[in-house]
Amino acid sequence: MFRAGGNHQGEVSHGSATVRRVSGNQWGPPPGQYPQQPPQGQYPPPGQPWPQQQPQYGAPQYGAPQYPPPPGQPQFGWGPAPGGPPPRRKKGGGAKVALTVVGVIVVGVVGLVGVSSALKQNGSDDGPYSSRPNPTYSSTYGSSPSYSPTMERPTARATNPPSRPPTTKPVVRPTAPRTTPTKKPVVVSNLDVVARNRLYKAGAMRSVNCKESKARPSTYAGATANYKNLWNCLNRAWPSMVTKSGSKFRPPSVRTFTGTITTPCGGWNDSGPPFYCPSTETIYMNLTEDVGNYNQYPQNSPRVWARMWMLHQFAHEYGHHVQQLTGIMSASWRMEYQAPSTAKELEISRRLELQASCFSDIFIGANRNSYPIKGQSAKEWRWLIGNVTDKKNDHGDAANHKYWALRGFNSRSPSACNTYVVSPKKVQ
Repeated sequence: MFRAGGNHQGEVSHGSATVRRVSGNQWGPPPGQYPQQPPQGQYPPPGQPWPQQQPQYGAPQYGAPQYPPPPGQPQFGWGPAPGGPPPRRKKGGGAKVALTVVGVIVVGVVGLVGVSSALKQNGSDDGPYSSRPNPTYSSTYGSSPSYSPTMERPTARATNPPSRPPTTKPVVRPTAPRTTPTKKPVVVSNLDVVARNRLYKAGAMRSVNCKESKARPSTYAGATANYKNLWNCLNRAWPSMVTKSGSKFRPPSVRTFTGTITTPCGGWNDSGPPFYCPSTETIYMNLTEDVGNYNQYPQNSPRVWARMWMLHQFAHEYGHHVQQLTGIMSASWRMEYQAPSTAKELEISRRLELQASCFSDIFIGANRNSYPIKGQSAKEWRWLIGNVTDKKNDHGDAANHKYWALRGFNSRSPSACNTYVVSPKKVQ
């Protein structure tokens, strides 16, 4: 809240009406897999014989003879010949048979003697085949197994099948849940918010080519039209600056009043200055004061002064809204509440108010050519920023007010408005 000098008495921020301060903004789901069971082996029940395996690809199993051989198969030297009983023996053939047997025996003995002597000459008792290994059987898919005279008859399969080798399940060792080291929360102090706010690095404000409303505040409607025009201009000028600070921009609400008014921040009447209520982010402008200032003197200069007064006052309350969006207002009030003395509390209040006026003149300086602030308008603006009264010592004296207003006007950058890092003398 800001009040100019002259016939207008000092500005009131903690006047007879009670303003309740409410701080701050509140910045702020796979298909399951169903594993298939491995195919179980087929084994006969315990105590049952193992079924005979059928020969594969038409080959005889292991080359072993069958007992008895089926009809039409070779006899391998045993069993009756196929086709019925053996042929009948002829009469008188017994002597021939006996002589034949005797001859075979004699030849056999002679042959054995010859073979024995040959073996002895070779120095081996095992014969010429001793160096050959015994044939072994190896199964090969697609070919018949080889047959060897020395191959043994396959033994009968065991009644009970061999036990299936136990499957060992992998041991799943419980692992401790991976814990992400928690970072210590960064504690931002109130002083950090007000003195090192990112808004100070937003750079210079650009002109939005704001022009003064053609309506004159000789009536309530004319004064309201002026505020609506300024509201639209400020809503174009500040969003990029607030966004660069890392905060989210929201335009404030605006209400004009006459007489008495009840707000979430307390009751008010039109004998006091305009004000900003942070709990609803609303600017309240006093139409009784504005129309009275304009109509009090018919001369041109006072009317120009009245228009410059409305410009600076509205931009000042909008500056409080910027402080609210960036967290400066809430942090500053917390610092006031924690102040060790009344003098320190008033000093912090002055830092907040002088910064709002500096923010006000950032906008006015950025749009000085289009509004415009020239000739009589510039003269009246310079007079009002250097002629203020501060009876309650909570808004800053005339000299310091002019100092911060000119810093904002000339630099057009929030970096020039950091009232929280200067000595107490600069905020008296």
